[in-house]
Amino acid sequence: MDVVDNPDKSRFEMAVPGGMAFATYRRSGDVLMVPHTEVPRSAEGQGYGSALMKGVLEHARAHGLKVRPLCSFAADYMRRHPEYADVRG
Repeated sequence: MDVVDNPDKSRFEMAVPGGMAFATYRRSGDVLMVPHTEVPRSAEGQGYGSALMKGVLEHARAHGLKVRPLCSFAADYMRRHPEYADVRG
């Protein structure tokens, strides 16, 4: 599944069954602050949130950015995946 940056809405998006999963962000310099992630209720518990966060972190790494997880889901994902410690901001 492709995670795409939608800078007009300040969020990363991923099409999932039943709608769109997304992670909102605010950018400050080279840091993306992620205050909210959302997956449609009908798609919860199927790994889409994790796929979304992986896409956000891969994007950050590829563009030399850091991610500061402000929502609990993003923070938990980053704690469970120490391979992304280099992008934690």
